[in-house]
Amino acid sequence: MNKNLNHSKYGDITMANHPTINPLTRMDYPDPDVIRVGDTYYLVSTTMYFFPGCEILRSHDLVNWEHCAYVYDRLDSTDAQRLAGKENAYGQGMWAASLRYHNGRFYVVFVANDTHKTYLYTADSVTGPWKKSEIKGFYHDNSLLFDDDGRVYIVYGNREIYLTELDENLTGPKEGGLHRLVVKDIDENYLGYEGSHIYKINGKYYIFFIHILKSTGRRTESCFVADSLEGEFVGKDVFDDDNGYHNSGIAQGGIVDTPSGKWYSILFQDSGAVGRIPYLIPVEFRDVFPVYGVSETSKNTVSTIGAYLPEDFEIEDLKPGYSYAPLYGSDDFKESENKASFGFKSFWQFNHEPELSLVEHDTEEGFLKITTGKISSNLVQARNTLSQRTLMPCCSGKVILDGSSLNDGDYAGLSLLQSSYGFIGLKKESGRLYIVMCSREINVPGIWGERKDDEAPNELASIALDEVSPGASSIRLRADVDFTDMKDTVRFSYAAVGSDTFTALGPEKKLYFKLDHFTGARFGLFAYSTKTFGGAAKFMNFQYN
Repeated sequence: MNKNLNHSKYGDITMANHPTINPLTRMDYPDPDVIRVGDTYYLVSTTMYFFPGCEILRSHDLVNWEHCAYVYDRLDSTDAQRLAGKENAYGQGMWAASLRYHNGRFYVVFVANDTHKTYLYTADSVTGPWKKSEIKGFYHDNSLLFDDDGRVYIVYGNREIYLTELDENLTGPKEGGLHRLVVKDIDENYLGYEGSHIYKINGKYYIFFIHILKSTGRRTESCFVADSLEGEFVGKDVFDDDNGYHNSGIAQGGIVDTPSGKWYSILFQDSGAVGRIPYLIPVEFRDVFPVYGVSETSKNTVSTIGAYLPEDFEIEDLKPGYSYAPLYGSDDFKESENKASFGFKSFWQFNHEPELSLVEHDTEEGFLKITTGKISSNLVQARNTLSQRTLMPCCSGKVILDGSSLNDGDYAGLSLLQSSYGFIGLKKESGRLYIVMCSREINVPGIWGERKDDEAPNELASIALDEVSPGASSIRLRADVDFTDMKDTVRFSYAAVGSDTFTALGPEKKLYFKLDHFTGARFGLFAYSTKTFGGAAKFMNFQYN
């Protein structure tokens, strides 16, 4: 992408200070790449194993964001992507996409770490339809560059960063084209350079990276500059700040200019079990290198290079008064969005590719019905779990569950979905329904977790449904989540249908972000069978607070 630092004014621009700018979404939107087309900014983020996938957000001020589009409904429909049998794509799937706009066309490139392929999607409109193809090769954390001379390049890698010229149709490397190692990180770092983002600005080539130094143990943003793609790239760290939050650095993402010529970067911060949260940082180009944030701070933050995130700063609102749709929300299941998430509201995504023949969305009566289609050992094997992101610092979800069509050995309910998950729901045993609170603890040391989980969860509390509500087959379920200062806990409770008096069930559950799933904890509506499949659960009136 080519940019010049001097711009003519684009329409009417409102300048404003926003003391509550950061964090941007307060939700799990990692690996951001951002562009501007006219008066609209677009941001793409990693969605991994959730479908539909490759979500693009939209903004007119870089602070407020709303859903714009999903790039695909399905990817390759492999057994792992469909949760067939005991296969899964946790911690894999689509990540770290490059988003570009060139000559009236949108481009999205990303790899999937389960298929080991590089995918290219193109569209004349950001809302699609998107055309799928593949680029021969595997380009980790890649970024596209459309150069002035019509040539196209891709930069990618981990620790060793390569630049490769692509053929004119973007099907693979150009025969005889440029291919070179441009940057190599030192071996002592915990994480070598990755998360590449390449730009051409005022005739110079810029590549931005993330890495983690052993001396600090936190994510740090770096930038390398060259006069030509054949020349030497010279670089340094340009942003190193945790914003006073657990030595968790803010890094990896793209930069974008405003119509008046101001520059901003959107990077993300590891924020515990809620996931990885984007931040907006002002950037200035002084001489050659970009200068992030401010050089002085009164906050309790850390930096080895004197670059800090300011508490508030000036932004440009390109559409003053624009009303943004929220990225999360309640649902009575009486509305359908045909172009959103398989007919559901756009904030819903399925855990892995759904089998829609087992999912009923009745917009007249207002319910979601999930029928089981296989035997599962636990929640993470359950197909057709409908999920949405949780919100920091605190949030809660409530839903009505009808278990009248469950079979013996079936579980259904409201979960906090991650590898170390917890849920409250109904279990049917010997013809009787029980309200249960279940938990799964991953005992593998460190952050790696356990992607191939085949164990049943621990049942920590149980009470017969007819003791709570005689003759009933339905119950209200609630999950209250607290991410304050990385407390990362959830407490489950229940109430009779028609009652607002909830009773806690089971102990407080600790949540963890681990690399086995590599995503933040999500609310999930689920059903699975441990004995005989074909049972069904019906969900109504999901409330997000």
